Amino acid sequence: MTETDLMEKIVSLCKRRGFVYQGSEIYGGLAGTWDYGPLGVALKKNIENLWWRQFVSSRDDMYGLDSSIVMPEVVWAASGHLEGFTDPMVECAKCKHRFRSDQVEGEHCPECKGKLGKPKMFNLLFPVDLGSTVGASRGYLRGEIAQGMFVNFKNIIDSFHPKLPFGIAQSGKAFRNEIAPRDFLFRVREFDLMEFEYFVNEAEWEKWFEYWRNEMWGWIESVGIKKDSVHELNVPEDERAHYSKRTIDFEFDFPFGRKELYGLAYRTNYDLSKHMEKSGVDMQYAEEDGSKFVPHVIEPTFGLGRTVLAVLASAYTEDELGGEKRTYLKLKSAIAPVKAAVFPLLKNKPELVAKAREVYQALKKEIPQVMWDDNGNIGKRYRRQDEIGTPWCITVDFETLEDDTVTVRDRDTGEQERVPGIELGAKLSALLAA
Repeated sequence: MTETDLMEKIVSLCKRRGFVYQGSEIYGGLAGTWDYGPLGVALKKNIENLWWRQFVSSRDDMYGLDSSIVMPEVVWAASGHLEGFTDPMVECAKCKHRFRSDQVEGEHCPECKGKLGKPKMFNLLFPVDLGSTVGASRGYLRGEIAQGMFVNFKNIIDSFHPKLPFGIAQSGKAFRNEIAPRDFLFRVREFDLMEFEYFVNEAEWEKWFEYWRNEMWGWIESVGIKKDSVHELNVPEDERAHYSKRTIDFEFDFPFGRKELYGLAYRTNYDLSKHMEKSGVDMQYAEEDGSKFVPHVIEPTFGLGRTVLAVLASAYTEDELGGEKRTYLKLKSAIAPVKAAVFPLLKNKPELVAKAREVYQALKKEIPQVMWDDNGNIGKRYRRQDEIGTPWCITVDFETLEDDTVTVRDRDTGEQERVPGIELGAKLSALLAA
Protein backbone atom coordinates (compact mmCIF):
# COMPACT_ATOMS: atom_id res chain seq x y z
CA MET A 1 0.00 0.00 0.00
CA THR A 2 1.51 3.33 -1.08
CA GLU A 3 1.41 6.44 1.08
CA THR A 4 -1.06 8.01 -1.35
CA ASP A 5 -3.30 4.95 -1.07
CA LEU A 6 -3.16 5.14 2.73
CA MET A 7 -4.21 8.78 2.76
CA GLU A 8 -7.09 8.12 0.36
CA LYS A 9 -8.25 5.18 2.47
CA ILE A 10 -8.16 7.21 5.70
CA VAL A 11 -10.13 10.08 4.16
CA SER A 12 -12.65 7.63 2.68
CA LEU A 13 -13.08 5.79 5.97
CA CYS A 14 -13.56 9.09 7.83
CA LYS A 15 -16.35 10.16 5.47
CA ARG A 16 -18.02 6.75 5.20
CA ARG A 17 -18.05 5.97 8.91
CA GLY A 18 -18.89 9.42 10.23
CA PHE A 19 -15.54 10.61 11.57
CA VAL A 20 -14.90 13.72 9.45
CA TYR A 21 -16.88 15.56 6.76
CA GLN A 22 -15.88 18.43 4.50
CA GLY A 23 -17.02 21.76 5.95
CA SER A 24 -20.12 23.23 4.22
CA GLU A 25 -20.07 20.24 1.86
CA ILE A 26 -23.56 20.72 0.38
CA TYR A 27 -22.39 24.11 -0.96
CA GLY A 28 -19.24 22.73 -2.52
CA GLY A 29 -17.17 22.84 0.64
CA LEU A 30 -15.02 25.55 2.21
CA ALA A 31 -11.30 24.93 1.89
CA GLY A 32 -9.46 24.48 5.15
CA THR A 33 -12.57 23.62 7.19
CA TRP A 34 -13.70 20.19 8.38
CA ASP A 35 -16.68 19.03 10.42
CA TYR A 36 -16.29 16.17 12.88
CA GLY A 37 -19.12 13.64 12.71
CA PRO A 38 -20.44 11.56 15.63
CA LEU A 39 -17.48 9.17 15.77
CA GLY A 40 -14.94 11.87 14.97
CA VAL A 41 -16.10 14.17 17.74
CA ALA A 42 -16.03 11.25 20.18
CA LEU A 43 -12.46 10.39 19.17
CA LYS A 44 -11.44 14.03 19.35
CA LYS A 45 -13.02 14.55 22.79
CA ASN A 46 -11.45 11.36 24.12
CA ILE A 47 -8.01 12.53 23.02
CA GLU A 48 -8.59 15.97 24.51
CA ASN A 49 -9.82 14.49 27.81
CA LEU A 50 -6.85 12.14 27.98
CA TRP A 51 -4.49 15.10 27.41
CA TRP A 52 -6.22 17.13 30.12
CA ARG A 53 -5.95 14.28 32.63
CA GLN A 54 -2.32 13.59 31.82
CA PHE A 55 -1.06 17.17 31.83
CA VAL A 56 -3.52 19.15 33.96
CA SER A 57 -5.97 17.46 36.33
CA SER A 58 -3.54 14.80 37.55
CA ARG A 59 -0.95 17.43 38.54
CA ASP A 60 -0.71 19.98 41.36
CA ASP A 61 1.24 22.58 39.38
CA MET A 62 -1.24 23.26 36.55
CA TYR A 63 -4.05 25.80 36.40
CA GLY A 64 -6.74 25.42 33.75
CA LEU A 65 -8.07 28.28 31.67
CA ASP A 66 -10.60 28.92 28.90
CA SER A 67 -9.81 32.33 27.44
CA SER A 68 -11.75 34.31 24.85
CA ILE A 69 -11.35 33.50 21.17
CA VAL A 70 -11.57 37.18 20.19
CA MET A 71 -8.84 39.46 21.53
CA PRO A 72 -8.18 43.16 20.85
CA GLU A 73 -5.60 44.35 18.36
CA VAL A 74 -3.31 45.63 21.10
CA VAL A 75 -2.71 42.08 22.33
CA TRP A 76 -1.38 40.98 18.94
CA ALA A 77 0.63 44.16 18.52
CA ALA A 78 2.30 43.57 21.89
CA SER A 79 2.99 39.89 21.16
CA GLY A 80 4.60 40.68 17.80
CA HIS A 81 2.05 38.77 15.74
CA LEU A 82 0.90 41.76 13.71
CA GLU A 83 4.42 42.03 12.34
CA GLY A 84 5.83 38.52 12.70
CA PHE A 85 2.89 36.18 12.07
CA THR A 86 3.28 36.06 8.30
CA ASP A 87 3.87 33.74 5.34
CA PRO A 88 5.41 34.68 1.98
CA MET A 89 2.67 34.86 -0.67
CA VAL A 90 2.60 35.18 -4.45
CA GLU A 91 -0.46 36.08 -6.53
CA CYS A 92 -1.22 35.04 -10.11
CA ALA A 93 -1.80 38.05 -12.36
CA LYS A 94 -4.24 36.05 -14.50
CA CYS A 95 -6.54 34.08 -12.15
CA LYS A 96 -5.73 36.00 -8.93
CA HIS A 97 -5.17 32.78 -6.98
CA ARG A 98 -2.69 33.08 -4.14
CA PHE A 99 -0.03 30.59 -3.13
CA ARG A 100 2.68 30.34 -0.52
CA SER A 101 5.84 31.21 -2.43
CA ASP A 102 7.72 28.27 -0.90
CA GLN A 103 5.13 25.83 -2.32
CA VAL A 104 5.30 26.75 -6.01
CA GLU A 105 8.16 26.41 -8.43
CA GLY A 106 8.96 28.72 -11.30
CA GLU A 107 7.34 31.99 -12.30
CA HIS A 108 3.97 30.74 -13.48
CA CYS A 109 0.74 29.63 -11.80
CA PRO A 110 0.39 25.82 -11.76
CA GLU A 111 -3.34 26.11 -12.55
CA CYS A 112 -3.67 28.63 -15.38
CA LYS A 113 -0.01 29.25 -16.29
CA GLY A 114 -0.40 32.95 -15.58
CA LYS A 115 2.60 34.91 -14.34
CA LEU A 116 3.18 35.01 -10.59
CA GLY A 117 3.94 38.29 -8.90
CA LYS A 118 6.74 39.03 -6.48
CA PRO A 119 6.48 37.49 -2.98
CA LYS A 120 4.72 39.58 -0.36
CA MET A 121 4.34 38.92 3.33
CA PHE A 122 0.78 37.91 4.23
CA ASN A 123 -0.49 38.13 7.81
CA LEU A 124 -2.31 34.98 8.94
CA LEU A 125 -4.54 36.57 11.59
CA PHE A 126 -8.29 36.86 10.96
CA PRO A 127 -9.47 40.46 11.69
CA VAL A 128 -12.82 41.08 13.36
CA ASP A 129 -14.75 44.36 13.47
CA LEU A 130 -16.16 44.82 16.97
CA GLY A 131 -19.25 46.86 17.76
CA SER A 132 -21.97 48.30 15.53
CA THR A 133 -19.73 50.58 13.46
CA VAL A 134 -17.46 48.96 10.90
CA GLY A 135 -13.84 49.59 11.77
CA ALA A 136 -14.71 51.25 15.10
CA SER A 137 -12.71 48.69 17.05
CA ARG A 138 -10.46 46.04 15.55
CA GLY A 139 -10.03 42.65 17.12
CA TYR A 140 -8.66 39.33 15.89
CA LEU A 141 -9.60 35.69 16.14
CA ARG A 142 -6.73 34.24 18.09
CA GLY A 143 -3.97 32.83 15.92
CA GLU A 144 -2.62 30.91 18.91
CA ILE A 145 -4.09 30.18 22.32
CA ALA A 146 -0.91 31.14 24.20
CA GLN A 147 -1.72 34.85 24.49
CA GLY A 148 -4.84 34.14 26.52
CA MET A 149 -2.62 32.49 29.11
CA PHE A 150 -0.06 35.28 29.12
CA VAL A 151 -2.63 38.06 29.57
CA ASN A 152 -4.19 36.08 32.45
CA PHE A 153 -0.85 35.44 34.17
CA LYS A 154 -1.43 38.14 36.79
CA ASN A 155 -5.00 36.95 37.41
CA ILE A 156 -3.74 33.44 38.23
CA ILE A 157 -1.02 34.88 40.46
CA ASP A 158 -3.49 37.07 42.36
CA SER A 159 -6.16 34.36 42.71
CA PHE A 160 -4.06 31.31 43.56
CA HIS A 161 -0.56 32.52 44.60
CA PRO A 162 1.20 29.60 42.91
CA LYS A 163 4.85 28.80 43.53
CA LEU A 164 7.28 28.51 40.66
CA PRO A 165 7.42 26.44 38.61
CA PHE A 166 3.78 26.24 37.55
CA GLY A 167 1.75 26.12 34.37
CA ILE A 168 -1.39 27.61 32.85
CA ALA A 169 -3.12 25.23 30.45
CA GLN A 170 -6.00 25.33 28.03
CA SER A 171 -7.37 23.71 24.92
CA GLY A 172 -9.49 25.39 22.31
CA LYS A 173 -9.95 26.93 18.90
CA ALA A 174 -7.35 28.93 17.00
CA PHE A 175 -7.59 30.45 13.53
CA ARG A 176 -5.08 31.11 10.77
CA ASN A 177 -5.91 32.48 7.35
CA GLU A 178 -3.79 29.89 5.58
CA ILE A 179 -2.93 30.79 2.00
CA ALA A 180 -3.03 27.17 0.87
CA PRO A 181 -4.80 24.80 3.32
CA ARG A 182 -4.10 21.18 2.41
CA ASP A 183 -3.55 17.57 3.45
CA PHE A 184 -6.92 16.90 5.10
CA LEU A 185 -6.75 17.81 8.82
CA PHE A 186 -3.10 18.84 8.71
CA ARG A 187 -3.18 22.46 7.52
CA VAL A 188 -6.54 24.13 8.10
CA ARG A 189 -7.93 27.56 8.84
CA GLU A 190 -9.82 26.62 12.01
CA PHE A 191 -8.25 24.13 14.38
CA ASP A 192 -7.90 23.07 18.00
CA LEU A 193 -4.78 23.37 20.13
CA MET A 194 -3.92 21.80 23.47
CA GLU A 195 -1.21 23.82 25.13
CA PHE A 196 0.28 25.10 28.34
CA GLU A 197 2.76 27.76 29.37
CA TYR A 198 5.08 26.52 32.10
CA PHE A 199 6.61 29.39 34.06
CA VAL A 200 10.11 28.84 35.44
CA ASN A 201 13.12 30.63 36.80
CA GLU A 202 15.47 31.52 33.95
CA ALA A 203 18.32 29.56 35.54
CA GLU A 204 16.25 26.36 35.31
CA TRP A 205 14.85 26.60 31.79
CA GLU A 206 17.07 23.87 30.35
CA LYS A 207 16.10 21.43 33.09
CA TRP A 208 12.39 21.98 32.50
CA PHE A 209 12.77 21.98 28.73
CA GLU A 210 14.26 18.49 28.95
CA TYR A 211 11.59 17.40 31.47
CA TRP A 212 8.73 18.38 29.15
CA ARG A 213 10.50 16.89 26.16
CA ASN A 214 10.38 13.50 27.91
CA GLU A 215 6.77 14.02 28.99
CA MET A 216 5.77 14.70 25.40
CA TRP A 217 7.28 11.36 24.35
CA GLY A 218 5.22 9.75 27.10
CA TRP A 219 2.09 11.35 25.68
CA ILE A 220 2.90 10.11 22.16
CA GLU A 221 2.98 6.57 23.51
CA SER A 222 -0.13 6.87 25.66
CA VAL A 223 -2.31 8.25 22.83
CA GLY A 224 -1.27 5.48 20.44
CA ILE A 225 0.93 7.30 17.91
CA LYS A 226 3.68 5.10 16.49
CA LYS A 227 6.88 6.20 18.23
CA ASP A 228 9.12 5.03 15.40
CA SER A 229 7.22 7.39 13.08
CA VAL A 230 8.03 10.43 15.25
CA HIS A 231 11.30 12.33 14.91
CA GLU A 232 12.78 15.31 16.73
CA LEU A 233 14.00 18.31 14.77
CA ASN A 234 15.97 21.09 16.44
CA VAL A 235 14.67 24.14 14.59
CA PRO A 236 17.48 26.43 13.34
CA GLU A 237 17.58 29.97 14.66
CA ASP A 238 16.58 31.55 11.35
CA GLU A 239 13.46 29.34 11.18
CA ARG A 240 12.23 29.76 14.75
CA ALA A 241 9.32 31.97 15.76
CA HIS A 242 10.23 35.50 16.79
CA TYR A 243 9.68 34.71 20.48
CA SER A 244 11.68 31.47 20.65
CA LYS A 245 15.26 30.92 21.83
CA ARG A 246 15.03 27.15 21.29
CA THR A 247 12.40 24.99 19.58
CA ILE A 248 12.09 21.28 18.97
CA ASP A 249 9.55 20.09 16.42
CA PHE A 250 8.19 16.59 16.87
CA GLU A 251 7.66 15.50 13.28
CA PHE A 252 5.47 12.59 12.21
CA ASP A 253 5.67 10.46 9.08
CA PHE A 254 2.26 11.37 7.70
CA PRO A 255 1.12 9.64 4.48
CA PHE A 256 1.99 12.87 2.61
CA GLY A 257 5.46 13.22 4.16
CA ARG A 258 7.31 14.04 7.36
CA LYS A 259 5.67 17.12 8.87
CA GLU A 260 5.38 18.88 12.22
CA LEU A 261 3.07 17.23 14.74
CA TYR A 262 3.96 18.99 18.01
CA GLY A 263 6.27 21.74 19.15
CA LEU A 264 8.30 22.44 22.28
CA ALA A 265 9.49 26.02 22.59
CA TYR A 266 11.51 28.05 25.06
CA ARG A 267 9.78 31.44 24.76
CA THR A 268 12.08 33.13 27.34
CA ASN A 269 10.19 35.96 29.09
CA TYR A 270 9.39 37.62 25.77
CA ASP A 271 5.59 37.59 25.98
CA LEU A 272 5.18 38.62 29.62
CA SER A 273 7.74 41.40 29.17
CA LYS A 274 6.01 42.74 26.06
CA HIS A 275 2.57 42.71 27.71
CA MET A 276 3.99 44.41 30.79
CA GLU A 277 5.54 47.08 28.57
CA LYS A 278 2.44 47.71 26.45
CA SER A 279 -0.23 47.42 29.16
CA GLY A 280 1.62 49.03 32.04
CA VAL A 281 0.55 46.10 34.28
CA ASP A 282 3.26 44.53 36.43
CA MET A 283 3.86 40.95 35.23
CA GLN A 284 6.65 40.20 37.67
CA TYR A 285 6.66 37.23 40.01
CA ALA A 286 7.42 38.04 43.65
CA GLU A 287 9.58 35.62 45.63
CA GLU A 288 9.08 35.16 49.39
CA ASP A 289 12.18 37.28 50.05
CA GLY A 290 10.59 40.18 48.15
CA SER A 291 12.71 39.90 45.01
CA LYS A 292 10.86 40.20 41.71
CA PHE A 293 11.47 39.04 38.16
CA VAL A 294 9.58 38.18 34.98
CA PRO A 295 9.43 34.37 34.70
CA HIS A 296 10.60 32.49 31.62
CA VAL A 297 8.37 30.06 29.78
CA ILE A 298 8.53 26.53 28.39
CA GLU A 299 5.69 25.86 25.96
CA PRO A 300 4.62 22.38 24.79
CA THR A 301 2.07 22.68 21.98
CA PHE A 302 -0.19 19.86 20.75
CA GLY A 303 -2.37 20.22 17.66
CA LEU A 304 -5.56 18.27 18.30
CA GLY A 305 -6.52 17.82 14.64
CA ARG A 306 -3.01 16.72 13.76
CA THR A 307 -3.14 14.31 16.69
CA VAL A 308 -6.37 12.82 15.33
CA LEU A 309 -4.73 12.41 11.92
CA ALA A 310 -1.55 10.88 13.35
CA VAL A 311 -3.60 8.51 15.51
CA LEU A 312 -5.66 7.41 12.51
CA ALA A 313 -2.53 6.90 10.39
CA SER A 314 -0.93 4.89 13.21
CA ALA A 315 -4.05 2.81 13.86
CA TYR A 316 -5.08 2.04 10.29
CA THR A 317 -4.45 -1.68 9.72
CA GLU A 318 -5.20 -4.18 6.98
CA ASP A 319 -4.86 -7.90 7.67
CA GLU A 320 -6.58 -11.26 7.30
CA LEU A 321 -8.82 -12.79 9.93
CA GLY A 322 -10.45 -16.17 9.45
CA GLY A 323 -9.24 -16.26 5.87
CA GLU A 324 -10.89 -12.94 4.99
CA LYS A 325 -9.30 -9.55 4.43
CA ARG A 326 -10.36 -6.84 6.82
CA THR A 327 -9.61 -3.22 7.72
CA TYR A 328 -9.53 -2.09 11.33
CA LEU A 329 -8.40 0.82 13.48
CA LYS A 330 -6.08 -0.40 16.19
CA LEU A 331 -6.99 2.43 18.55
CA LYS A 332 -6.07 2.58 22.20
CA SER A 333 -9.20 1.71 24.15
CA ALA A 334 -8.94 4.97 26.12
CA ILE A 335 -9.55 7.05 23.00
CA ALA A 336 -11.70 4.68 20.90
CA PRO A 337 -14.97 6.47 20.07
CA VAL A 338 -16.93 3.29 20.83
CA LYS A 339 -15.63 1.15 23.67
CA ALA A 340 -17.97 -1.79 23.14
CA ALA A 341 -20.78 -2.80 20.81
CA VAL A 342 -23.67 -5.01 21.89
CA PHE A 343 -25.86 -6.95 19.50
CA PRO A 344 -28.18 -9.93 19.32
CA LEU A 345 -27.02 -12.88 17.26
CA LEU A 346 -30.21 -12.61 15.20
CA LYS A 347 -32.35 -9.48 14.92
CA ASN A 348 -35.51 -11.41 14.03
CA LYS A 349 -35.64 -13.30 17.33
CA PRO A 350 -37.51 -11.12 19.85
CA GLU A 351 -36.16 -13.02 22.87
CA LEU A 352 -32.55 -12.41 21.76
CA VAL A 353 -33.23 -8.75 21.00
CA ALA A 354 -34.87 -8.21 24.39
CA LYS A 355 -31.98 -9.84 26.25
CA ALA A 356 -29.38 -7.95 24.22
CA ARG A 357 -31.15 -4.68 25.00
CA GLU A 358 -31.04 -5.57 28.68
CA VAL A 359 -27.28 -6.22 28.48
CA TYR A 360 -26.78 -3.01 26.49
CA GLN A 361 -28.65 -0.80 28.95
CA ALA A 362 -26.84 -2.31 31.95
CA LEU A 363 -23.42 -1.91 30.32
CA LYS A 364 -24.05 1.75 29.43
CA LYS A 365 -24.39 2.49 33.13
CA GLU A 366 -20.91 1.11 33.86
CA ILE A 367 -18.71 2.16 30.95
CA PRO A 368 -18.97 5.09 28.52
CA GLN A 369 -19.57 5.03 24.79
CA VAL A 370 -21.36 1.73 24.20
CA MET A 371 -23.07 1.17 20.83
CA TRP A 372 -26.10 -0.91 19.88
CA ASP A 373 -25.71 -2.67 16.51
CA ASP A 374 -28.17 -5.09 14.89
CA ASN A 375 -27.69 -4.11 11.26
CA GLY A 376 -26.74 -6.99 8.93
CA ASN A 377 -25.38 -10.39 9.79
CA ILE A 378 -22.92 -11.01 12.61
CA GLY A 379 -19.89 -11.02 10.30
CA LYS A 380 -20.76 -7.64 8.81
CA ARG A 381 -21.25 -6.19 12.30
CA TYR A 382 -17.82 -7.41 13.36
CA ARG A 383 -16.21 -5.86 10.28
CA ARG A 384 -18.04 -2.58 10.78
CA GLN A 385 -17.01 -2.34 14.42
CA ASP A 386 -13.42 -3.28 13.53
CA GLU A 387 -13.31 -0.48 10.98
CA ILE A 388 -14.32 2.17 13.53
CA GLY A 389 -11.90 0.81 16.14
CA THR A 390 -14.30 -0.72 18.69
CA PRO A 391 -12.14 -2.83 21.05
CA TRP A 392 -14.84 -5.33 22.09
CA CYS A 393 -18.04 -6.75 20.64
CA ILE A 394 -20.57 -8.45 22.91
CA THR A 395 -22.95 -10.93 21.33
CA VAL A 396 -26.11 -12.23 22.97
CA ASP A 397 -26.98 -15.69 21.61
CA PHE A 398 -29.21 -18.63 22.54
CA GLU A 399 -26.71 -19.84 25.13
CA THR A 400 -27.14 -16.48 26.87
CA LEU A 401 -30.80 -17.29 27.43
CA GLU A 402 -29.79 -20.51 29.17
CA ASP A 403 -26.86 -19.52 31.40
CA ASP A 404 -26.67 -15.68 31.18
CA THR A 405 -23.21 -15.68 29.61
CA VAL A 406 -22.30 -13.54 26.60
CA THR A 407 -19.58 -13.74 23.95
CA VAL A 408 -16.87 -11.06 24.17
CA ARG A 409 -14.78 -10.69 21.01
CA ASP A 410 -11.42 -8.94 20.95
CA ARG A 411 -10.93 -6.56 18.01
CA ASP A 412 -7.22 -7.14 17.43
CA THR A 413 -7.09 -10.92 17.68
CA GLY A 414 -10.67 -11.90 16.85
CA GLU A 415 -10.59 -14.26 19.85
CA GLN A 416 -13.82 -14.83 21.76
CA GLU A 417 -14.60 -15.86 25.32
CA ARG A 418 -17.76 -16.44 27.28
CA VAL A 419 -18.26 -14.09 30.20
CA PRO A 420 -21.06 -14.17 32.78
CA GLY A 421 -23.31 -11.21 32.20
CA ILE A 422 -23.01 -10.13 35.81
CA GLU A 423 -19.23 -9.80 35.39
CA LEU A 424 -19.26 -8.05 32.02
CA GLY A 425 -19.13 -4.45 33.23
CA ALA A 426 -16.34 -5.12 35.71
CA LYS A 427 -14.30 -7.02 33.11
CA LEU A 428 -14.49 -4.26 30.49
CA SER A 429 -13.81 -1.57 33.08
CA ALA A 430 -10.66 -3.43 34.09
CA LEU A 431 -9.57 -3.74 30.47
CA LEU A 432 -10.16 -0.02 29.93
CA ALA A 433 -8.10 0.85 32.99
CA ALA A 434 -5.19 -1.39 31.95
